[in-house]
Amino acid sequence: MNISHRIKELRKDRSLTQVELAQLVGCSQPMIVLWESGKCEPTATAILKLSEALECSTDYLLGKTDIY
Repeated sequence: MNISHRIKELRKDRSLTQVELAQLVGCSQPMIVLWESGKCEPTATAILKLSEALECSTDYLLGKTDIY
């Protein structure tokens, strides 16, 4: 599973909208769409913010582990 699928899966598991996740991460909702669709990947800084917002490790987001 790649980062786009993991972002979308975790966002839905936590009952967050794309707008809510964008606010938590400090980006725009269209950027969340791009990440979830796999059209672009988040920067290292964004991955750190996503891991905090989605309550998971950066390794999980990057697909290095299957443990949150």
